[in-house]
Amino acid sequence: MEYREIGKTGMKVSSISFGASSLGGVFHSLKEEEGIKAVHTAVDNGINFIDVSPYYGYLKSETVLGKALKTIDRNRYYLSTKVGRYGKDGANHWDYSAKRASESVYESLERLNVDYLDIINVHDIEFADLELVCRETLPALVELRDKGIAKHVGITNLTLRHFKYVIDHVPAGTVESVLSFCHYCLNDDALSDYLDYFEERGIGVINASPFSMGLLTERGAPDWHPAPKPLQDVCKKAALYCKSKGKSIEQLAVKYSTGNPRIATTLFSTTRPEAVLQNIRWAEEPLDENLLCEVQSILESRRRDTWLNS
Repeated sequence: MEYREIGKTGMKVSSISFGASSLGGVFHSLKEEEGIKAVHTAVDNGINFIDVSPYYGYLKSETVLGKALKTIDRNRYYLSTKVGRYGKDGANHWDYSAKRASESVYESLERLNVDYLDIINVHDIEFADLELVCRETLPALVELRDKGIAKHVGITNLTLRHFKYVIDHVPAGTVESVLSFCHYCLNDDALSDYLDYFEERGIGVINASPFSMGLLTERGAPDWHPAPKPLQDVCKKAALYCKSKGKSIEQLAVKYSTGNPRIATTLFSTTRPEAVLQNIRWAEEPLDENLLCEVQSILESRRRDTWLNS
């Protein structure tokens, strides 16, 4: 397993890491015992970074992850969670106020059965008043950082330009990491345009969703996927092409997304222990350069197509 530092945090994390959204039953039904075993399998096989949020499964993912972490020594993993985006009774809810952010952190600590967080993030800032994030949310998290409740502060976001806006409008050193999803994968590498900016400021980069939320799989995008149909169609064509060559687009997707040394880690999510092991193997196997070129040629017509979050 390769390990890379997240910016200047001193945290050296596995190049592929565990996203706990699936533990909330977000994408598929969940067998809790299997999900707990998936977490243990990840840590036992070299993954040392876990990301979660109270939003995933409306508290369920943090609760299940907390059960899994009870029997794992705290020094074996780094843990990241979030504030700002929540849900209740099947409905989304956002609250980026300083008061709610602070309350949320302490609630997450209790659910996760830990005394501190390694990173606390402002979740999905594309939904927030960015001025409020700069004025209230981030200062509240910095205060918790100063108290040792969280060691580092980050932001997560789909809309890449929002990262730059927030970082430019808060004191240097406020934001130590960014978490971007679906912007460094086979069909969309837009995150690469921002790497110089982040590196100049010592900000670490975390990537998520190497499969672009299911677009880059043989099974194809789920019904709820927000990607425009032309993008879904071309991704399906690329998956079928890989299959015709006796290869897996999932393997290529993981290797591509984890292969950039300027990105500290790439998050994937599953509740199946065997899928954890498969993703680790894919990350460690050599990149098929010829297949990559052929697949990127297929995807070129819709390269960097994106969508609004929901």
